[in-house]
Amino acid sequence: MTAMPDIDPVTPEDRLRADLYNYLGLMLSGPPDEMLLVQTADLHGDDSALGQAITQLARVARVCKPKAVRSEYNALFIGLGRGELLPFASYYLTGFLNEKPLAALRADMAARGIGRAPNVFEPEDNIASLMEMMGGMIVGRFAGPPADLQTQKAFFNKHIGSWAGHFFSDLEAAKNSVLYASVGAVGRNMMDIEREAFRMIAE
Repeated sequence: MTAMPDIDPVTPEDRLRADLYNYLGLMLSGPPDEMLLVQTADLHGDDSALGQAITQLARVARVCKPKAVRSEYNALFIGLGRGELLPFASYYLTGFLNEKPLAALRADMAARGIGRAPNVFEPEDNIASLMEMMGGMIVGRFAGPPADLQTQKAFFNKHIGSWAGHFFSDLEAAKNSVLYASVGAVGRNMMDIEREAFRMIAE
């Protein structure tokens, strides 16, 4: 009896979406090391707004040094007491940390079998974790199969779409942003595309 070939349930387009979510999560979870900067410098975009933002990010990454990017990251997100930006859903939606958006996210994480990594101490509603969660849901990296589009849409609208675009715009405009201004442009364009694509999905 001939074995049937494995059929990948995730389309190439969705893998690209997941890759970009995961990349944004990686860039926002900590300052990139030299290898990630080199990989970023090798990125190529098309003529779309997102593609142009990716091309610009690669261009900036080619002239950035890891030490300078660490200083930039610290100024943006850590600082003395706090960084220039607070990249948390609760803060953007309520003006305070650890509020109802975080509780709602934790409930949805538990329902989907998503747990916080033991070496992560920030609240789960930080932008890096949310990008990683979305990327993982698309390809089925957490418990269960890849999430269908309706599940993705519900998670995006509830936990990401209402504030992430604003955050990425703030990141673009932050006074300490150099490399991260281009990361912000990529994120903002990605959020615009995702929001419009999910809007077009019939209820």
